[in-house]
Amino acid sequence: MTPTPAAQLLLTARQMIQLGLNKGTSGNASVRLDDGFLVTPSGVPVEALTENSMVYVQWDGNAEPGKKPSSEWCFHRDILLARPEIHAVVHTHSMFATTIACLGRDVPAFHYMIATVGGDSIRCAPYALFGTQALSVEALTALQNRQACLLAHHGMIAVGKDLSQALAIAIEVENLCEQYWRLLQLGEVKVLNTQQMEEVQAQFKGYGQWGK
Repeated sequence: MTPTPAAQLLLTARQMIQLGLNKGTSGNASVRLDDGFLVTPSGVPVEALTENSMVYVQWDGNAEPGKKPSSEWCFHRDILLARPEIHAVVHTHSMFATTIACLGRDVPAFHYMIATVGGDSIRCAPYALFGTQALSVEALTALQNRQACLLAHHGMIAVGKDLSQALAIAIEVENLCEQYWRLLQLGEVKVLNTQQMEEVQAQFKGYGQWGK
């Protein structure tokens, strides 16, 4: 039997903690429904979450009565509305992605796996206050033709065709950010050129979970 969207969301929230991508009540995740989306609640520790904790939000922003959605529900909604091919969004405050984001840096193509996000860089969106429409606008811009982005002085967003893919991309982005952080300690960072990254993109087509 296929798990319900609520069960999938609960599992993903738990996995993000287990993998060290989030701590405490930081981060959130969502999954598309036919007439809206389901998102993790605001400020609830993962160990206290149940399937019933997940919050249904309509496309107009109205949440089901008696429940408070994540403070970041706005960018979840706007990403899902703007990207019909995307069915899941995860947001983390993971250590290395957040470290690079606090520098306000894009992550360049120092490694071919940067292509997993859909381009030759992981963009960093300019800072905007959490939970605001301004942050949603900046995130959407940074996610154009991408599966992930950093949020300056904040964290990371990863998206996918389902929660499993979105989480896999978040894991890969965190790994790449750690590698990039380590390279920055050594000085100059060499990067692949445009042609080399285009060759990687072509090679990725149809390859495993990264295939388009």
